[in-house]
Amino acid sequence: MKHILLWAAAALLAFAPVGGHADTFPSRPIRLIVPWPAGGSTDVSLRVLANAAARHLGQPVIVENRPGAAGTLGVTALLQAKPDGYTLSQLPMGIFRVPHMQKVAWDPVRDLSYVIGVSGYTYGLVVRSDAPWKTLKDYLDDARKRPDAITYGTAGVGGTPHLNTEQLAAAAGVRLRHVPYRGTADNLQAVLGGHVMSASEATGWGPHVDKGDLRLLATWGAERTSRWPNAPTLKELGYNLVSSAPYGIGGPKGMDPNVTRVLHDAFRKAMQEPEHLQVLARYDQPLLYLGSEDYARFAQEAFASEKALVERLGLRSAD
Repeated sequence: MKHILLWAAAALLAFAPVGGHADTFPSRPIRLIVPWPAGGSTDVSLRVLANAAARHLGQPVIVENRPGAAGTLGVTALLQAKPDGYTLSQLPMGIFRVPHMQKVAWDPVRDLSYVIGVSGYTYGLVVRSDAPWKTLKDYLDDARKRPDAITYGTAGVGGTPHLNTEQLAAAAGVRLRHVPYRGTADNLQAVLGGHVMSASEATGWGPHVDKGDLRLLATWGAERTSRWPNAPTLKELGYNLVSSAPYGIGGPKGMDPNVTRVLHDAFRKAMQEPEHLQVLARYDQPLLYLGSEDYARFAQEAFASEKALVERLGLRSAD
């Protein structure tokens, strides 16, 4: 009888839940890294999403800002984290592009777990309201006369606004001078302060356009935005350039599929919460939901397509 009891106890221990498994996860706060400065559109929208997800998870989701390196510092943090679901990061499109531009210590397909696709951005080119260019044509005509004289700021080398603007410059046959900053907030302050002549950026510029401090010359969407319908798209201006830069949330490689499912389900519910939909509408961002498997497939496709884009634009750094 004693042996039977010991065997039964051992069996119970063998099948008892341990930290990180779905039946006990989460048992403590979760860290969500936002690889951009506080106060930008990504930071604001992800803080709202994190608060909504926390209600469904039963634990706080604490946002940590790690700006710099074109939004890739979240991936760097994930490489150092345990794959237990307690460290997550926003995954911007730049993570699929930067490895083709310079040497990095990670592979976005091999080294990450993909939890959920969330949203994308409305990108635009803005100038100060007192700038001499009333239209994108004015801006590009001036750039054609003065190669490398017109500066544009972005949130970092290799980020989507950088690649977007380089594609536009190539299509228009002009040369612009790129000035990278650490994030949207710094970039917008630079153009408002006259330190750069224009800014290529996601819709953090929205409030400044609404107030009349900045002029929106064009957007990169497939259609005109609902909030700024007077601004034309590049597509309608004759440039076959459309970009929304989908992003989502991921973790370190090797995460327990059950933990991934718990996180996915909580964030999917949070995405539909009214406060999250409201903040996306404020920045004219669409919901771009992808489940974990579809998001992982998207990552593979994006990694390949971004390589082709970098090579076409000649943006590979010398090794």
